[in-house]
Amino acid sequence: VPEKTTLGNTDYAFEMAISNIRYGEGVTKEIGMDLQNLGARRVCLMTDKNLSKLPPVNAVLNSLAKYGINFQMYDNVRVEPTDQSFLDAIQFAKKGEFDAYVAVGGGSVIDTCKAANLYAASPSSEFLDYVNAPIGKGKPVTVPLKPLIAVPTTSGTGSETTGVAIFDFKELKVKTGIASRAIKPTLGIIDPLHTLSMPERIVANSGFDVLCHALESYTALPYNQRSPCPSNPIHRPAYQGSNPISDVWALHALRIVAKYLKRAVRNPEDLEARANMHLASAFAGIGFGNAGVHLCHGMSYPISGLVKTYKPKDYNVDHSLVPHGLSVVLTSPAVFAFTAQIHPERHLEAAQILGADIRTARIKDAGLILADTLRKFLFDLNVDDGLAAIGYSKADIPALVKGTLPQERVTKLSPRPQTEEDLSALFEASMKLY
Repeated sequence: VPEKTTLGNTDYAFEMAISNIRYGEGVTKEIGMDLQNLGARRVCLMTDKNLSKLPPVNAVLNSLAKYGINFQMYDNVRVEPTDQSFLDAIQFAKKGEFDAYVAVGGGSVIDTCKAANLYAASPSSEFLDYVNAPIGKGKPVTVPLKPLIAVPTTSGTGSETTGVAIFDFKELKVKTGIASRAIKPTLGIIDPLHTLSMPERIVANSGFDVLCHALESYTALPYNQRSPCPSNPIHRPAYQGSNPISDVWALHALRIVAKYLKRAVRNPEDLEARANMHLASAFAGIGFGNAGVHLCHGMSYPISGLVKTYKPKDYNVDHSLVPHGLSVVLTSPAVFAFTAQIHPERHLEAAQILGADIRTARIKDAGLILADTLRKFLFDLNVDDGLAAIGYSKADIPALVKGTLPQERVTKLSPRPQTEEDLSALFEASMKLY
């Protein structure tokens, strides 16, 4: 291959990697047949304590029973997982010597199952070997993994399509994760019936994750401006920057969010709205799973990791927690006002999709227009009034900035580079929204 000289060693190619996806009402009943087709003899079924009593897990259990699948259930997944909760699941997976995995739940369950599959397949690896640099070593995954079928029960993370697993690293009070195409599920089973068991706030917060996945991947640094260019394709990151294929998925997901999220939150019986949001989550997952996210996500990790006493409505948990979608969306007005200097036309297009009238808009006002459109959207959905409403004050800003700095895997995909002072200003601007 002739050496391609790239400007300042930036990349010149992008790659698309997604899981196979199957969509349809009631499609969960096919899982037993899928496992039979795979020749699975020992299956690990992962979920969490709340879900283990709900219809989605029941549907999976019925299918496993019908097709005589031998399985063991692990229902100890923590909502917003930590390094310790990952390690517990990994221990279970290593002991079980499974030849296939099924994850039934939101992003927490699917991400935990990805990690369990990875480390069970690579038993001699240290935990930090695959964790993203600079917190871990960020080694490429070269071991073969077992098949993993993901059954999402929320409409948010898109984890059924991506090679990313996120957790709270307790010692550093920061969220980080593992990112590799090798850990993406073999198959995502998208069954809109499962969304009917979601309470109102979980629908809203998971919907905000879809919103930010779409907005961030569409406005991310273009793939051919990201450096360094990898010396070997195995080193090309999963998050590569915005690219023409991810753009299509991100914009389509944004249109669905604009049309259906409010309906899905307000009426739990609205199957059309909930089914569309379930698909939008996968669409946005395909987009950001290959383009990446940037500042809303980079800043969200310390917002979740440093939580004090906040306990959200509708979440049945025994620990303080800021739901991921909420931690991401609270900074979105400030972030997009900041990034819009670069590619303002993309920011304006997003504002228009979300309902802004841009007929007389000036391109230089794109950031303010998108920020105002987002504030109105959040206000209509009763979102807490900024970081102050979930327990933070100006005194916390240095710690929040410190927790954002190691998130280079995503912050470097911001179209506009940022200093520590910029991050402080963004956190300060996010203390109150309305």
